[in-house]
Amino acid sequence: MAVPKRRVSKTRAAKRRTHYKVTLAMPVKDSDGTWKMPHRINTTTGEYKN
Repeated sequence: MAVPKRRVSKTRAAKRRTHYKVTLAMPVKDSDGTWKMPHRINTTTGEYKN
């Protein structure tokens, strides 16, 4: 069974974690010109996709 020979340093572990960034969802312009969050229903028309 594989076991690490040494403990991973804090710096090395932090470097590995730098790629896990949370990005905010950007609002999109709907067909009627209103802005909405992606994958949400349009509150003015009640439509989901087109």
